[in-house]
Amino acid sequence: MKKFLLMFTGLCILPMSVLAHGPSPQKVVKEIVIKAEPARVWALVKDFGAIGKWHPDVVSVKTDTRADAETGVELLHREVVLKNGNGFLEKLREVNDASMKVDYKMLESKESTIPVSNYRTVIQVKPGVTPQESILTITARFYNKANSMEAPPGSDNPAANKAINELYDAAMTALKAVLEGQ
Repeated sequence: MKKFLLMFTGLCILPMSVLAHGPSPQKVVKEIVIKAEPARVWALVKDFGAIGKWHPDVVSVKTDTRADAETGVELLHREVVLKNGNGFLEKLREVNDASMKVDYKMLESKESTIPVSNYRTVIQVKPGVTPQESILTITARFYNKANSMEAPPGSDNPAANKAINELYDAAMTALKAVLEGQ
């Protein structure tokens, strides 16, 4: 009888755990080969304030150091405005010269008009096949703007993925052109 009650209780609770499931995390990964030595690519990518020098959609970038709301540690932040009027605020979480990796996060704020939430990006530079080649990888993890499974159009997963893919496609093409001198 005890086994039956435990099994019955488990079967009753199982449907409630399914209903409690939140929005699905999204991920975009882009990779490109750039005909430039890794040190040169890394020098441009790790400069958090330099995005305006190479990203074609960026109109302005302002950087400053602020106390992180989560840790109180002083971190570099950047406010970016795009040609389409979208803007966002990001904080630099880590720059690792040894692994040529930069990690930053978009802050939840009224400045962010990109249809994502809980957005984090990691950019990494790796040596290519030859010493004059680099492999650049950009990875984003995020949720839709509504942070909901039933997000309205424009704040849903397709809108979030479209916005990030467009932003990254432009970034990859521009970085390649700038670094290859095209």
